[in-house]
Amino acid sequence: MRRGRFVRYILEHFKDFAKTAGILVAATFIGMIFLKLGFTESNIITVYILGVLLTSLFTRGYTCSVLASVFSVMLFNFFFTVPRLTFQAYHSGYPVTFAIMLMASVITGTLAAKLKDHAKLSAQTAFQTKIMLDTNQLLQKAQDDWEIINITASQLSTMFERCVAAYAEEGGQLSERQVFVPGSASQKSQLPMSKERDIADWVFQNRKRAGAMTSRFNNADGMYLAIRINEKVYGVVGIQIGERPLDTNEYSFLLSMLGECAMAIENNRNARAKERAAVLAQNEQLRANILRAISHDLRTPLTSISGNASNLLSNYEVLDEESRTQIFNDIYEDSQWLIRLVENLLSVTRLEEGRMNFNMSVQLVDEVLEEAMQHLNRRSVEHKILVEYPEELILARMDARLVVQVLINLVDNAIKYTPAGSEIKVTVKKTEGYVAFHVADDGPGISEDDKPRVFEMFFTGENRIADGCRSLGLGLPLCKSIINAHGGELILTDNEPSGAIFTFTLPVGEVNINE
Repeated sequence: MRRGRFVRYILEHFKDFAKTAGILVAATFIGMIFLKLGFTESNIITVYILGVLLTSLFTRGYTCSVLASVFSVMLFNFFFTVPRLTFQAYHSGYPVTFAIMLMASVITGTLAAKLKDHAKLSAQTAFQTKIMLDTNQLLQKAQDDWEIINITASQLSTMFERCVAAYAEEGGQLSERQVFVPGSASQKSQLPMSKERDIADWVFQNRKRAGAMTSRFNNADGMYLAIRINEKVYGVVGIQIGERPLDTNEYSFLLSMLGECAMAIENNRNARAKERAAVLAQNEQLRANILRAISHDLRTPLTSISGNASNLLSNYEVLDEESRTQIFNDIYEDSQWLIRLVENLLSVTRLEEGRMNFNMSVQLVDEVLEEAMQHLNRRSVEHKILVEYPEELILARMDARLVVQVLINLVDNAIKYTPAGSEIKVTVKKTEGYVAFHVADDGPGISEDDKPRVFEMFFTGENRIADGCRSLGLGLPLCKSIINAHGGELILTDNEPSGAIFTFTLPVGEVNINE
Protein backbone atom coordinates (compact mmCIF):
# COMPACT_ATOMS: atom_id res chain seq x y z
CA MET A 1 0.00 0.00 0.00
CA ARG A 2 2.73 2.48 0.99
CA ARG A 3 4.85 1.43 -1.98
CA GLY A 4 1.93 2.10 -4.33
CA ARG A 5 1.42 5.57 -2.88
CA PHE A 6 5.17 6.29 -3.24
CA VAL A 7 5.13 5.24 -6.88
CA ARG A 8 2.00 7.32 -7.53
CA TYR A 9 3.66 10.32 -5.84
CA ILE A 10 6.78 9.93 -8.03
CA LEU A 11 4.69 9.73 -11.17
CA GLU A 12 2.58 12.78 -10.23
CA HIS A 13 5.73 14.87 -9.50
CA PHE A 14 7.88 13.52 -12.31
CA LYS A 15 7.84 16.85 -14.17
CA ASP A 16 8.95 18.69 -11.04
CA PHE A 17 11.83 16.25 -10.52
CA ALA A 18 12.81 16.67 -14.18
CA LYS A 19 12.78 20.47 -13.82
CA THR A 20 14.92 20.22 -10.68
CA ALA A 21 17.46 17.99 -12.41
CA GLY A 22 17.59 20.32 -15.40
CA ILE A 23 18.16 23.39 -13.22
CA LEU A 24 20.96 21.64 -11.27
CA VAL A 25 22.64 20.50 -14.51
CA ALA A 26 22.45 24.06 -15.86
CA ALA A 27 23.86 25.47 -12.60
CA THR A 28 26.74 22.97 -12.75
CA PHE A 29 27.47 23.83 -16.38
CA ILE A 30 27.51 27.56 -15.58
CA GLY A 31 29.75 26.83 -12.57
CA MET A 32 32.25 25.07 -14.81
CA ILE A 33 32.29 28.08 -17.14
CA PHE A 34 32.87 30.37 -14.15
CA LEU A 35 35.71 28.09 -13.00
CA LYS A 36 37.46 28.30 -16.38
CA LEU A 37 37.03 32.06 -16.40
CA GLY A 38 38.72 32.28 -13.03
CA PHE A 39 35.73 33.18 -10.87
CA THR A 40 35.95 32.40 -7.16
CA GLU A 41 34.08 29.58 -5.44
CA SER A 42 31.69 32.11 -3.83
CA ASN A 43 30.39 33.04 -7.29
CA ILE A 44 29.73 29.40 -8.08
CA ILE A 45 27.92 28.96 -4.74
CA THR A 46 25.70 31.91 -5.70
CA VAL A 47 24.80 30.15 -8.96
CA TYR A 48 23.65 27.07 -7.04
CA ILE A 49 21.64 29.20 -4.61
CA LEU A 50 20.00 30.84 -7.65
CA GLY A 51 19.27 27.35 -8.95
CA VAL A 52 17.56 26.45 -5.65
CA LEU A 53 15.50 29.65 -5.89
CA LEU A 54 14.41 28.85 -9.46
CA THR A 55 13.52 25.31 -8.41
CA SER A 56 11.24 26.72 -5.70
CA LEU A 57 9.53 28.98 -8.23
CA PHE A 58 8.93 26.40 -10.94
CA THR A 59 8.00 23.33 -8.86
CA ARG A 60 5.24 22.44 -6.42
CA GLY A 61 5.69 22.08 -2.69
CA TYR A 62 8.90 21.95 -0.66
CA THR A 63 10.29 18.55 -1.69
CA CYS A 64 12.10 19.69 -4.81
CA SER A 65 13.47 22.77 -3.02
CA VAL A 66 15.02 20.66 -0.25
CA LEU A 67 16.37 18.13 -2.75
CA ALA A 68 17.84 20.93 -4.84
CA SER A 69 19.53 22.36 -1.72
CA VAL A 70 21.12 18.99 -0.77
CA PHE A 71 22.19 18.09 -4.31
CA SER A 72 23.60 21.56 -4.98
CA VAL A 73 25.96 21.12 -2.00
CA MET A 74 26.92 17.64 -3.21
CA LEU A 75 27.50 18.81 -6.78
CA PHE A 76 29.58 21.76 -5.60
CA ASN A 77 31.64 19.40 -3.46
CA PHE A 78 32.02 16.89 -6.29
CA PHE A 79 32.90 19.23 -9.16
CA PHE A 80 34.43 22.36 -7.61
CA THR A 81 36.37 21.45 -4.45
CA VAL A 82 39.84 19.93 -4.37
CA PRO A 83 40.20 17.05 -4.99
CA ARG A 84 37.59 17.37 -7.78
CA LEU A 85 35.30 14.55 -8.90
CA THR A 86 35.27 13.19 -5.35
CA PHE A 87 33.27 13.91 -2.23
CA GLN A 88 36.41 14.58 -0.19
CA ALA A 89 37.71 18.06 0.72
CA TYR A 90 41.29 18.89 1.73
CA HIS A 91 40.63 22.34 3.08
CA SER A 92 39.64 22.34 6.75
CA GLY A 93 37.07 25.14 6.25
CA TYR A 94 35.04 23.37 3.57
CA PRO A 95 32.68 21.55 5.98
CA VAL A 96 31.63 24.91 7.40
CA THR A 97 31.23 26.24 3.86
CA PHE A 98 29.10 23.26 2.92
CA ALA A 99 26.94 23.66 6.04
CA ILE A 100 26.39 27.38 5.43
CA MET A 101 25.68 26.72 1.75
CA LEU A 102 23.14 24.04 2.64
CA MET A 103 21.42 26.29 5.23
CA ALA A 104 21.35 29.23 2.82
CA SER A 105 19.94 27.03 0.06
CA VAL A 106 17.26 25.49 2.29
CA ILE A 107 16.21 28.86 3.71
CA THR A 108 16.15 30.49 0.28
CA GLY A 109 14.17 27.64 -1.25
CA THR A 110 11.76 27.48 1.66
CA LEU A 111 11.08 31.21 1.63
CA ALA A 112 10.57 31.21 -2.13
CA ALA A 113 8.17 28.26 -1.86
CA LYS A 114 6.25 29.99 0.92
CA LEU A 115 5.97 33.19 -1.08
CA LYS A 116 4.76 31.23 -4.09
CA ASP A 117 2.22 29.34 -1.98
CA HIS A 118 1.06 32.59 -0.39
CA ALA A 119 0.59 34.21 -3.79
CA LYS A 120 -1.26 31.14 -5.02
CA LEU A 121 -3.45 31.12 -1.92
CA SER A 122 -4.21 34.83 -2.31
CA ALA A 123 -5.21 34.35 -5.95
CA GLN A 124 -7.32 31.33 -5.00
CA THR A 125 -9.00 33.25 -2.18
CA ALA A 126 -9.75 36.18 -4.49
CA PHE A 127 -11.25 33.79 -7.05
CA GLN A 128 -13.35 32.01 -4.44
CA THR A 129 -14.53 35.32 -3.00
CA LYS A 130 -15.62 36.44 -6.46
CA ILE A 131 -17.49 33.17 -6.92
CA MET A 132 -19.27 33.73 -3.61
CA LEU A 133 -20.29 37.28 -4.57
CA ASP A 134 -21.57 36.06 -7.94
CA THR A 135 -23.44 33.26 -6.19
CA ASN A 136 -25.07 35.70 -3.79
CA GLN A 137 -26.33 37.82 -6.69
CA LEU A 138 -27.64 34.77 -8.55
CA LEU A 139 -29.39 33.44 -5.45
CA GLN A 140 -31.25 36.71 -5.02
CA LYS A 141 -32.83 36.21 -8.46
CA ALA A 142 -33.68 32.51 -7.97
CA GLN A 143 -37.37 31.60 -7.93
CA ASP A 144 -37.55 28.22 -6.20
CA ASP A 145 -35.57 25.74 -4.06
CA TRP A 146 -34.30 23.70 -6.99
CA GLU A 147 -32.94 26.75 -8.78
CA ILE A 148 -31.17 27.89 -5.60
CA ILE A 149 -29.56 24.47 -5.04
CA ASN A 150 -28.57 24.14 -8.70
CA ILE A 151 -26.91 27.57 -8.66
CA THR A 152 -24.99 26.69 -5.49
CA ALA A 153 -23.84 23.29 -6.79
CA SER A 154 -22.78 24.74 -10.14
CA GLN A 155 -20.77 27.49 -8.45
CA LEU A 156 -19.12 24.96 -6.10
CA SER A 157 -18.09 22.86 -9.10
CA THR A 158 -16.56 25.94 -10.72
CA MET A 159 -14.86 27.09 -7.52
CA PHE A 160 -13.17 23.79 -6.59
CA GLU A 161 -12.95 22.27 -10.09
CA ARG A 162 -14.57 19.08 -8.82
CA CYS A 163 -17.71 17.12 -9.59
CA VAL A 164 -20.65 18.10 -7.37
CA ALA A 165 -23.88 16.14 -6.81
CA ALA A 166 -26.97 17.97 -5.52
CA TYR A 167 -30.16 16.61 -3.97
CA ALA A 168 -33.19 18.74 -3.03
CA GLU A 169 -35.72 17.99 -0.32
CA GLU A 170 -39.11 17.09 -1.80
CA GLY A 171 -41.93 15.83 0.37
CA GLY A 172 -39.71 14.80 3.26
CA GLN A 173 -37.15 12.91 1.16
CA LEU A 174 -34.37 13.59 -1.32
CA SER A 175 -35.06 14.02 -5.01
CA GLU A 176 -33.05 12.53 -7.85
CA ARG A 177 -29.54 13.92 -7.98
CA GLN A 178 -28.28 16.59 -10.31
CA VAL A 179 -24.59 16.39 -11.26
CA PHE A 180 -22.38 19.35 -12.12
CA VAL A 181 -19.00 18.81 -13.75
CA PRO A 182 -16.36 21.50 -14.31
CA GLY A 183 -15.34 21.89 -17.92
CA SER A 184 -16.77 19.37 -20.36
CA ALA A 185 -19.38 17.12 -18.80
CA SER A 186 -19.24 13.33 -19.07
CA GLN A 187 -22.13 10.91 -19.12
CA LYS A 188 -23.86 10.85 -15.73
CA SER A 189 -23.43 7.09 -15.49
CA GLN A 190 -19.64 7.55 -15.66
CA LEU A 191 -19.48 10.34 -13.11
CA PRO A 192 -18.07 9.75 -9.62
CA MET A 193 -20.35 9.29 -6.61
CA SER A 194 -22.97 7.59 -8.82
CA LYS A 195 -23.53 4.79 -6.28
CA GLU A 196 -23.48 6.87 -3.10
CA ARG A 197 -27.18 7.72 -2.79
CA ASP A 198 -27.34 5.85 0.54
CA ILE A 199 -24.75 8.22 2.00
CA ALA A 200 -26.77 11.25 0.89
CA ASP A 201 -29.92 9.75 2.47
CA TRP A 202 -28.02 9.14 5.73
CA VAL A 203 -26.83 12.76 5.79
CA PHE A 204 -30.38 13.96 5.13
CA GLN A 205 -31.81 11.87 7.96
CA ASN A 206 -29.07 12.54 10.53
CA ARG A 207 -28.18 16.14 9.58
CA LYS A 208 -24.44 15.33 9.78
CA ARG A 209 -21.68 15.21 7.20
CA ALA A 210 -20.46 11.85 5.91
CA GLY A 211 -18.27 10.29 3.24
CA ALA A 212 -14.64 11.09 2.42
CA MET A 213 -12.70 13.10 5.03
CA THR A 214 -15.21 12.05 7.74
CA SER A 215 -15.46 9.23 10.26
CA ARG A 216 -18.50 7.64 8.56
CA PHE A 217 -18.36 6.12 5.04
CA ASN A 218 -14.80 7.42 4.79
CA ASN A 219 -14.08 5.11 1.83
CA ALA A 220 -16.56 7.03 -0.32
CA ASP A 221 -15.45 9.03 -3.32
CA GLY A 222 -17.28 12.17 -2.20
CA MET A 223 -17.99 14.12 0.98
CA TYR A 224 -21.66 14.85 1.66
CA LEU A 225 -23.01 17.78 3.68
CA ALA A 226 -26.53 18.90 4.51
CA ILE A 227 -27.97 22.21 3.36
CA ARG A 228 -29.64 23.20 6.60
CA ILE A 229 -30.53 25.89 9.08
CA ASN A 230 -30.73 24.60 12.64
CA GLU A 231 -32.68 21.33 12.39
CA LYS A 232 -34.35 22.03 9.03
CA VAL A 233 -32.64 20.30 6.08
CA TYR A 234 -33.36 21.63 2.58
CA GLY A 235 -31.10 19.29 0.63
CA VAL A 236 -27.72 17.54 0.43
CA VAL A 237 -24.61 18.40 -1.58
CA GLY A 238 -21.83 15.92 -2.34
CA ILE A 239 -18.41 17.08 -3.53
CA GLN A 240 -15.84 14.76 -5.07
CA ILE A 241 -12.73 14.26 -2.93
CA GLY A 242 -10.83 11.34 -4.42
CA GLU A 243 -7.09 11.76 -3.87
CA ARG A 244 -7.33 15.54 -3.38
CA PRO A 245 -8.63 16.34 0.11
CA LEU A 246 -10.00 19.82 0.73
CA ASP A 247 -7.71 22.11 2.64
CA THR A 248 -8.90 24.26 5.53
CA ASN A 249 -9.52 27.29 3.34
CA GLU A 250 -11.54 25.33 0.79
CA TYR A 251 -13.61 23.64 3.49
CA SER A 252 -14.37 27.04 5.04
CA PHE A 253 -15.60 28.38 1.69
CA LEU A 254 -17.68 25.22 1.18
CA LEU A 255 -19.47 25.72 4.50
CA SER A 256 -20.03 29.41 3.70
CA MET A 257 -21.56 28.57 0.32
CA LEU A 258 -23.89 25.98 1.83
CA GLY A 259 -24.90 28.48 4.51
CA GLU A 260 -25.73 31.07 1.83
CA CYS A 261 -27.75 28.42 -0.01
CA ALA A 262 -29.74 27.45 3.09
CA MET A 263 -30.40 31.10 3.93
CA ALA A 264 -31.60 31.81 0.38
CA ILE A 265 -34.00 28.84 0.51
CA GLU A 266 -35.27 29.96 3.91
CA ASN A 267 -35.85 33.52 2.68
CA ASN A 268 -37.50 32.27 -0.49
CA ARG A 269 -39.91 30.05 1.44
CA ASN A 270 -40.68 32.85 3.89
CA ALA A 271 -41.41 35.22 1.01
CA ARG A 272 -43.74 32.70 -0.62
CA ALA A 273 -45.45 32.08 2.71
CA LYS A 274 -45.98 35.82 3.12
CA GLU A 275 -47.40 36.05 -0.40
CA ARG A 276 -49.79 33.19 0.29
CA ALA A 277 -50.79 34.79 3.60
CA ALA A 278 -51.37 38.11 1.83
CA VAL A 279 -53.50 36.43 -0.84
CA LEU A 280 -55.47 34.58 1.83
CA ALA A 281 -55.94 37.80 3.79
CA GLN A 282 -57.07 39.61 0.64
CA ASN A 283 -59.48 36.80 -0.22
CA GLU A 284 -60.76 36.79 3.33
CA GLN A 285 -61.28 40.56 3.19
CA LEU A 286 -63.07 40.18 -0.14
CA ARG A 287 -65.22 37.45 1.33
CA ALA A 288 -66.01 39.59 4.37
CA ASN A 289 -66.94 42.53 2.14
CA ILE A 290 -69.23 40.37 0.03
CA LEU A 291 -70.87 38.91 3.12
CA ARG A 292 -71.29 42.42 4.51
CA ALA A 293 -72.86 43.52 1.25
CA ILE A 294 -75.20 40.55 1.14
CA SER A 295 -76.15 40.69 4.82
CA HIS A 296 -76.50 44.46 5.13
CA ASP A 297 -76.46 46.44 1.91
CA LEU A 298 -78.84 44.15 0.00
CA ARG A 299 -81.21 43.93 2.92
CA THR A 300 -82.63 47.42 2.39
CA PRO A 301 -83.89 46.99 -1.20
CA LEU A 302 -84.99 43.40 -0.57
CA THR A 303 -86.88 44.44 2.56
CA SER A 304 -88.47 47.29 0.60
CA ILE A 305 -89.52 44.96 -2.22
CA SER A 306 -90.86 42.36 0.21
CA GLY A 307 -92.72 44.96 2.29
CA ASN A 308 -94.28 46.70 -0.69
CA ALA A 309 -95.31 43.37 -2.25
CA SER A 310 -96.87 42.28 1.05
CA ASN A 311 -98.68 45.62 1.31
CA LEU A 312 -100.14 45.17 -2.17
CA LEU A 313 -101.24 41.61 -1.43
CA SER A 314 -102.94 42.59 1.80
CA ASN A 315 -104.38 46.02 0.95
CA TYR A 316 -104.63 46.10 -2.82
CA GLU A 317 -108.40 46.88 -2.81
CA VAL A 318 -108.08 49.46 -0.06
CA LEU A 319 -105.25 51.42 -1.71
CA ASP A 320 -106.11 54.09 -4.23
CA GLU A 321 -104.62 54.15 -7.73
CA GLU A 322 -101.96 56.73 -6.89
CA SER A 323 -100.69 54.72 -3.87
CA ARG A 324 -100.56 51.51 -5.86
CA THR A 325 -98.61 53.24 -8.64
CA GLN A 326 -96.13 54.64 -6.14
CA ILE A 327 -95.60 51.19 -4.58
CA PHE A 328 -95.10 49.66 -8.03
CA ASN A 329 -92.55 52.35 -8.83
CA ASP A 330 -90.69 51.67 -5.58
CA ILE A 331 -90.58 47.94 -6.32
CA TYR A 332 -89.34 48.64 -9.85
CA GLU A 333 -86.60 51.02 -8.70
CA ASP A 334 -85.35 48.61 -6.02
CA SER A 335 -85.32 45.72 -8.48
CA GLN A 336 -83.40 47.82 -11.03
CA TRP A 337 -80.88 48.71 -8.34
CA LEU A 338 -80.39 45.01 -7.59
CA ILE A 339 -80.07 44.17 -11.29
CA ARG A 340 -77.35 46.79 -11.81
CA LEU A 341 -75.59 45.55 -8.68
CA VAL A 342 -75.55 41.98 -9.96
CA GLU A 343 -74.34 43.12 -13.38
CA ASN A 344 -71.51 45.10 -11.82
CA LEU A 345 -70.54 42.20 -9.57
CA LEU A 346 -70.48 39.77 -12.50
CA SER A 347 -68.48 42.21 -14.63
CA VAL A 348 -65.92 42.73 -11.86
CA THR A 349 -65.57 38.96 -11.44
CA ARG A 350 -65.04 38.45 -15.18
CA LEU A 351 -62.45 41.22 -15.33
CA GLU A 352 -60.53 39.86 -12.35
CA GLU A 353 -60.51 36.35 -13.86
CA GLY A 354 -59.68 37.60 -17.37
CA ARG A 355 -62.91 36.20 -18.82
CA MET A 356 -64.36 39.50 -20.00
CA ASN A 357 -64.82 39.48 -23.78
CA PHE A 358 -64.38 42.85 -25.48
CA ASN A 359 -66.16 43.37 -28.80
CA MET A 360 -64.20 46.37 -30.01
CA SER A 361 -65.57 48.38 -32.92
CA VAL A 362 -65.82 51.97 -34.10
CA GLN A 363 -69.00 53.55 -32.71
CA LEU A 364 -70.74 56.92 -33.03
CA VAL A 365 -70.48 58.73 -29.71
CA ASP A 366 -73.96 60.33 -30.00
CA GLU A 367 -75.65 56.93 -30.24
CA VAL A 368 -73.79 55.59 -27.20
CA LEU A 369 -74.84 58.64 -25.13
CA GLU A 370 -78.50 58.26 -26.15
CA GLU A 371 -78.56 54.58 -25.24
CA ALA A 372 -77.00 55.29 -21.84
CA MET A 373 -79.51 58.06 -21.04
CA GLN A 374 -82.41 55.71 -21.79
CA HIS A 375 -81.27 53.26 -19.11
CA LEU A 376 -80.82 55.76 -16.28
CA ASN A 377 -82.50 55.27 -12.95
CA ARG A 378 -86.02 56.72 -12.72
CA ARG A 379 -84.88 58.74 -9.74
CA SER A 380 -83.16 60.97 -12.28
CA VAL A 381 -86.43 62.88 -12.56
CA GLU A 382 -85.44 64.51 -9.26
CA HIS A 383 -82.17 65.74 -10.83
CA LYS A 384 -81.44 67.98 -13.76
CA ILE A 385 -79.44 66.00 -16.29
CA LEU A 386 -77.90 67.88 -19.19
CA VAL A 387 -76.26 66.14 -22.12
CA GLU A 388 -74.23 68.27 -24.50
CA TYR A 389 -73.80 66.42 -27.76
CA PRO A 390 -70.78 67.41 -29.86
CA GLU A 391 -71.45 69.56 -32.91
CA GLU A 392 -69.39 67.30 -35.14
CA LEU A 393 -69.76 63.56 -35.54
CA ILE A 394 -67.20 61.84 -33.30
CA LEU A 395 -66.21 58.22 -33.65
CA ALA A 396 -64.49 56.23 -30.89
CA ARG A 397 -63.17 52.70 -30.76
CA MET A 398 -64.94 50.86 -27.95
CA ASP A 399 -67.11 48.02 -26.75
CA ALA A 400 -70.37 49.98 -26.85
CA ARG A 401 -72.16 47.76 -24.33
CA LEU A 402 -69.45 48.21 -21.70
CA VAL A 403 -69.06 51.95 -22.29
CA VAL A 404 -72.81 52.35 -21.86
CA GLN A 405 -72.45 50.54 -18.54
CA VAL A 406 -69.65 52.95 -17.55
CA LEU A 407 -71.78 56.01 -18.37
CA ILE A 408 -74.77 54.57 -16.47
CA ASN A 409 -72.60 53.86 -13.42
CA LEU A 410 -71.05 57.36 -13.42
CA VAL A 411 -74.35 59.21 -13.86
CA ASP A 412 -76.17 56.92 -11.42
CA ASN A 413 -73.33 57.46 -8.93
CA ALA A 414 -73.81 61.24 -9.25
CA ILE A 415 -77.57 60.81 -8.72
CA LYS A 416 -77.04 58.75 -5.57
CA TYR A 417 -74.54 61.06 -3.92
CA THR A 418 -76.07 64.44 -4.72
CA PRO A 419 -79.27 65.91 -3.24
CA ALA A 420 -82.51 66.23 -5.26
CA GLY A 421 -82.44 69.17 -7.63
CA SER A 422 -78.70 68.90 -8.32
CA GLU A 423 -77.45 69.36 -11.87
CA ILE A 424 -75.56 66.58 -13.64
CA LYS A 425 -73.85 67.47 -16.90
CA VAL A 426 -72.49 65.01 -19.47
CA THR A 427 -70.20 66.39 -22.17
CA VAL A 428 -67.96 64.95 -24.86
CA LYS A 429 -64.87 66.56 -26.39
CA LYS A 430 -62.41 65.38 -28.97
CA THR A 431 -58.73 65.75 -28.10
CA GLU A 432 -55.61 64.67 -29.92
CA GLY A 433 -56.03 60.95 -30.50
CA TYR A 434 -58.70 60.56 -27.80
CA VAL A 435 -62.35 61.24 -27.05
CA ALA A 436 -62.94 62.63 -23.53
CA PHE A 437 -66.24 62.00 -21.68
CA HIS A 438 -67.00 64.27 -18.69
CA VAL A 439 -69.67 63.55 -16.03
CA ALA A 440 -69.89 66.57 -13.71
CA ASP A 441 -72.21 67.34 -10.78
CA ASP A 442 -72.65 70.34 -8.48
CA GLY A 443 -73.21 68.30 -5.32
CA PRO A 444 -71.14 68.33 -2.12
CA GLY A 445 -68.15 66.74 -3.88
CA ILE A 446 -65.70 64.18 -2.53
CA SER A 447 -63.52 64.83 0.51
CA GLU A 448 -59.74 64.94 0.20
CA ASP A 449 -59.44 61.88 2.45
CA ASP A 450 -61.73 59.82 0.19
CA LYS A 451 -60.24 60.86 -3.17
CA PRO A 452 -57.28 58.40 -3.11
CA ARG A 453 -59.66 55.50 -2.40
CA VAL A 454 -62.67 56.15 -4.64
CA PHE A 455 -61.47 53.53 -7.15
CA GLU A 456 -60.84 50.85 -4.51
CA MET A 457 -63.08 47.80 -4.45
CA PHE A 458 -65.95 48.05 -1.90
CA PHE A 459 -65.05 51.60 -0.84
CA THR A 460 -68.22 53.67 -0.42
CA GLY A 461 -67.11 56.84 1.37
CA GLU A 462 -69.02 58.63 4.10
CA ASN A 463 -71.83 60.25 2.12
CA ARG A 464 -75.18 58.56 2.61
CA ILE A 465 -77.64 58.02 -0.19
CA ALA A 466 -80.91 59.84 0.11
CA ASP A 467 -83.19 56.80 -0.14
CA GLY A 468 -81.23 54.70 2.33
CA CYS A 469 -79.69 52.32 -0.24
CA ARG A 470 -75.92 52.12 0.00
CA SER A 471 -73.56 51.45 -2.87
CA LEU A 472 -71.35 48.36 -2.64
CA GLY A 473 -68.38 50.27 -3.99
CA LEU A 474 -68.20 48.22 -7.21
CA GLY A 475 -69.22 50.83 -9.80
CA LEU A 476 -66.12 53.05 -9.92
CA PRO A 477 -63.55 50.20 -9.75
CA LEU A 478 -65.45 48.46 -12.55
CA CYS A 479 -65.52 51.63 -14.65
CA LYS A 480 -61.79 52.15 -14.21
CA SER A 481 -61.02 48.55 -15.18
CA ILE A 482 -63.18 48.78 -18.32
CA ILE A 483 -61.66 52.09 -19.43
CA ASN A 484 -58.11 50.85 -18.77
CA ALA A 485 -58.85 47.78 -20.87
CA HIS A 486 -59.86 50.15 -23.69
CA GLY A 487 -56.47 51.88 -23.46
CA GLY A 488 -57.98 54.97 -21.82
CA GLU A 489 -57.93 56.52 -18.37
CA LEU A 490 -60.55 57.42 -15.75
CA ILE A 491 -59.72 60.32 -13.39
CA LEU A 492 -61.46 62.38 -10.71
CA THR A 493 -61.23 66.18 -10.46
CA ASP A 494 -63.08 68.88 -8.50
CA ASN A 495 -65.90 70.88 -10.04
CA GLU A 496 -65.93 74.59 -9.30
CA PRO A 497 -67.42 75.92 -7.12
CA SER A 498 -68.62 72.54 -5.80
CA GLY A 499 -69.07 68.98 -6.94
CA ALA A 500 -66.99 66.38 -8.74
CA ILE A 501 -66.04 65.60 -12.33
CA PHE A 502 -65.30 62.08 -13.57
CA THR A 503 -63.48 62.08 -16.91
CA PHE A 504 -62.63 59.07 -19.02
CA THR A 505 -60.97 58.82 -22.42
CA LEU A 506 -61.32 56.42 -25.35
CA PRO A 507 -59.21 56.13 -28.51
CA VAL A 508 -60.53 58.02 -31.54
CA GLY A 509 -62.00 55.70 -34.17
CA GLU A 510 -61.67 55.89 -37.91
CA VAL A 511 -63.82 54.31 -40.59
CA ASN A 512 -61.99 52.95 -43.61
CA ILE A 513 -64.06 53.19 -46.78
CA ASN A 514 -63.08 50.68 -49.41
CA GLU A 515 -64.03 51.92 -52.82
